[in-house]
Amino acid sequence: MRDHRHSRFRDAREDKITAGELPSSPQTESSAYRLAFADEDFLCRDELRPVRLQLELLKPELLLEERGIESTVVLFGGARIPSPEKKNTARTKTLASLSEYYEEARRFARLMTEKSVKTGCREFVIATGGGPGVMEAGNLGAHEAGGVSVGFSIVLPHEQMPNTYVTPDLSFNFHYFAIRKMHFLMRARAICVFPGGFGTLDEMFESLTLIQTGRMERVPFILFGKDFWEKIINWKALADAGTISDEDLDLFRFVDTAAEAVEIIDNWDPAPARTEIPGR
Repeated sequence: MRDHRHSRFRDAREDKITAGELPSSPQTESSAYRLAFADEDFLCRDELRPVRLQLELLKPELLLEERGIESTVVLFGGARIPSPEKKNTARTKTLASLSEYYEEARRFARLMTEKSVKTGCREFVIATGGGPGVMEAGNLGAHEAGGVSVGFSIVLPHEQMPNTYVTPDLSFNFHYFAIRKMHFLMRARAICVFPGGFGTLDEMFESLTLIQTGRMERVPFILFGKDFWEKIINWKALADAGTISDEDLDLFRFVDTAAEAVEIIDNWDPAPARTEIPGR
């Protein structure tokens, strides 16, 4: 069968090589002469932002599809949460105590990846933000179970290297937060949120909003650390004020252990789809 991706036209890579081999002259050295798709300065112009957005959406999508990954289990959580071995270096006592969730994230990812391996690493693939803390724990657990895991990193002013447990050819880097968050959710079979800071809160609330408003179908939405989350956010006060519905409190579940989270995912039975968009 003919590969429909094959073109009778000359390959773009061939022309890029050919153009790079031309003798140097004022014309060939001019930025105007560079092939548009090979001109980094051109691609970084403000006017090319729509193209860059499209590229960031398309590149990971194609690579994940080629790898055969059909569903993910998303782990959101703080980059500053230390492993138990490093909790004595934490900046606060509370942060040190939260190291237990590093271990729970690691254990949970290992259990999920054991399920993933049975599917040929196509389903239940762990996806994290690719950094340290809870993210590292998730990728580590997947690595220990002999599976693969995804890392969706983001370029920050103080650059963080991807943790060493992300599967190398599934380690992505983003410029746009919005496109990164889309990739987190596009294949999500479950969303698990561990204690964290602004970034974790942003990811959690955007995901909840998409589910609450019917823009995303319901999936298991699990918050690790009931004491932490009920201290940080007065969920009941939001319902009492009427800014969310009482039913919105059923969009997520609290757990403290990996085993509880696995049980929720294994026994997941989504509620009927909503017909009305609730108040926010």
